[in-house]
Amino acid sequence: MKPLSATTLFFYSLPAMPLAAIALPLYIIVPSVYATRFDIALSAIGAALLAIRCMDALTDPLIGWLADRFPARYGRRRLVFATSLPLTALSAFMLFYPPEGAGLGHLLLWGSLLSIGSTWTSLPYAAWGAELETSYDGRVRLSAWREGATLLGTLLAISLPFLGQAKGTAAVPDLTLLAFMVALLLPLTGALAAWRVAEPRDFSSKRLDLRQGLRFLIRNRPFLRLASAFLVNSLANAIPASLFLYFVSARLQAGAWQGPLLFAYFLSAVAGVPLAVVVAKRLGKHRAWCVAMLASCAIFALSALLGAGNVIPFLAICVATGVLLGFDLALPPAIQADVIDEDTVASGEQRSGLYFAAWSFVTKLALALSSGIVFPLLAMAGFKSDLGSAQSGEALTALSLLYAGLPIVFKLAAIWLMWGFTIDSDRQKSLRQQIEQSRELASSA
Repeated sequence: MKPLSATTLFFYSLPAMPLAAIALPLYIIVPSVYATRFDIALSAIGAALLAIRCMDALTDPLIGWLADRFPARYGRRRLVFATSLPLTALSAFMLFYPPEGAGLGHLLLWGSLLSIGSTWTSLPYAAWGAELETSYDGRVRLSAWREGATLLGTLLAISLPFLGQAKGTAAVPDLTLLAFMVALLLPLTGALAAWRVAEPRDFSSKRLDLRQGLRFLIRNRPFLRLASAFLVNSLANAIPASLFLYFVSARLQAGAWQGPLLFAYFLSAVAGVPLAVVVAKRLGKHRAWCVAMLASCAIFALSALLGAGNVIPFLAICVATGVLLGFDLALPPAIQADVIDEDTVASGEQRSGLYFAAWSFVTKLALALSSGIVFPLLAMAGFKSDLGSAQSGEALTALSLLYAGLPIVFKLAAIWLMWGFTIDSDRQKSLRQQIEQSRELASSA
């Protein structure tokens, strides 16, 4: 199979920008906005976010399975993706641009609809990419393009909410500009991708019902190892993401630096994505990821030593760990595509939708657990949700331990799980040969 052209990769990656602008604010900015603007307790917001993500336990596998069932003659990836765009754009707009008097009910309603819509959008989109490219190194390249666009969208998601704050016109981030950007860009970039990027070939030689499909999934040992590692690593990343605004404002006493620090972190990750491609080509995808996680642990541990006014040392930590974030973004999805090949050989059906549904659920579970765990613990330590409130010494100590200490434990667990991963370049090439042979036999039968 010929490598995908840069034009195809460009148009495929475009929707990742507004999708990233949805994902980041929900767990980093929305809690502080709703807590401060509408005086909702952080523990209640954490419980609401956990409830929303628990709902995904039902919707993710259902949408993934339905995406795999859609008739290929209609474009089973592109059409399902395109029809999801209106709901996702509308629910993001309503969540990020709440009316006066909105409360916990508004957060629950539109957060739930956004969760359903973004799942409906992201699952066929991810499956589309996994099936467009079938080579071991080519999948890293496709993932790098998509995650590069994701980072650009993330930079927009960081910049726009803080524009008003930077001018001194707002005490908390303002999501208004971001709401309008997503409502316009998501339908536009999604339509361009559906128009310019081809539907991938379906290599299935048989069809399974949902129960059979789940049975093969839970027997896929490489997938279970990868999903477990991804869960704990995502939790390690989600905890500091959820606490970032509070750490900068309360611990570092540098609230005006929230936007610039986040921007530096994700801008550095843009440099980390092509570096991940180079290192993965040399070490293999799973070993490159492990090395990056280990380096991240060593650097991020220094955050626990910081206090009021230590902005420049924290900026250096943000830049270094931001580069390593590029590995976290680019490599696991490329490994996930290889894991799906393992299942296709065993089951006879190419079920990227179902696998990325499980992947999506793991991601959301990690984000929800981070909110459901750290916010109640902070509240128990006496931490006040208002960004302008004075905090006790015990509350600040708890904040530092949760922000800088707990994520390292989870990252070390992820390294332990992935170091001996079994699918390398040779194994993946063998899997693709078996898939193509099975398809040819099924076609000639």
